[in-house]
Amino acid sequence: MIDMLVRLYDLPPSAELYERVTSAGIVLRRPGAYERHLVADWAGENFSAKWKSEVEVAFARQPVSCFIATREQKILGFACYDTSAKGFFGPTGVAEAARGTGIGKALLFKALEGLRESGYAYGFIGGVGPREYYENACGAVAVPGSDPGIYADLLPEPE
Repeated sequence: MIDMLVRLYDLPPSAELYERVTSAGIVLRRPGAYERHLVADWAGENFSAKWKSEVEVAFARQPVSCFIATREQKILGFACYDTSAKGFFGPTGVAEAARGTGIGKALLFKALEGLRESGYAYGFIGGVGPREYYENACGAVAVPGSDPGIYADLLPEPE
């Protein structure tokens, strides 16, 4: 799975996207430090232990390098940045029942804008699965020779 590169200084406008998501009753925000266990546990239960670890790294940053989407005080999705490596977006995930609502794209843009606000001109999306999604959503381009990139020699999950 390749890495992709995004020009953070040339991101498409996001205001309309945020308005559509928030008009559906969804709150996009950085979680507080006191919510670390809740967000990390949610990522671990819904996705993987590795992603739980990366969420915990995001909470070690100031400001927290993670955004969440909630509705009625329930987590629907999350997106982190600066966790796997500096300048990297991810991990990110949306609850299966909330997919197709625009939450994933809104969280992507919140995190990419967070990278830009941190001073990066470019951001990496590591180990991309849905390549076309990122090409269309934010103009990401493939980084030649990036497979497996920083994700080589991963330790396996215990059985």
